[in-house]
Amino acid sequence: MTSASARISDTVSSTATAPDAASGQLPVLLVHGIDDDARSLAPLADGLARAGFRDVRIVELKPNNGAAPISVLADQVAEAAGSLRARTGSARIDVVAFSMGALVSRYYLQRLEGRSHVRRFVSISGPHAGTLTGWLRFNPGARDMRPGSELLRGLAADEAPFGDVQVFTLWTPLDLMILPAHSSQLVNARERTIPVILHPLMLRDKRVLRSVEEALTVERPEDFLPLPVAPHPR
Repeated sequence: MTSASARISDTVSSTATAPDAASGQLPVLLVHGIDDDARSLAPLADGLARAGFRDVRIVELKPNNGAAPISVLADQVAEAAGSLRARTGSARIDVVAFSMGALVSRYYLQRLEGRSHVRRFVSISGPHAGTLTGWLRFNPGARDMRPGSELLRGLAADEAPFGDVQVFTLWTPLDLMILPAHSSQLVNARERTIPVILHPLMLRDKRVLRSVEEALTVERPEDFLPLPVAPHPR
């Protein structure tokens, strides 16, 4: 088990130290997926900055290849979240996480008291019910992401897993990394399925980026509606 620390990227920052109460925007913590680093989340961070978010931070998980259990990586998210709250003076933050990072963030919410400090959690293509690709690696993180793992069974058994955290899921039915793709669903979450052809492209697709922004700014979660299905050409 590793004790490696996360690195917090200063991708987007502000000279202000308080959240933008007038707009309802809170500081945002971004969490990447397996084999990724802060660079993979740059399009998302840049998009949020253009939308007016004043304080966005990316936590870089170490190691990033599944060599550490999900619980160890969740400790790093908890540390980064606490640092972001302390620096900005905000009692709560929003968390947006991709792929393995979404499961890591879920563990933080459910097991490390994250639900007391997070307003909204946006999960992008996370393996919440496991993924068959977890069998392609034989390390602790991959074992945690296999369908039916002890970790996943424990998380799924919680009766009120997120408390009052507002949860949103974005996923693609065409995913070949999260197998089956509907493993990215979470019970009672506001959901959008977006037909992106490749798992990594979820972080670059404009529909996904707009949906993240909407999830973080919509006044009521119930107003976050599925995207209309484009008609088939005749």
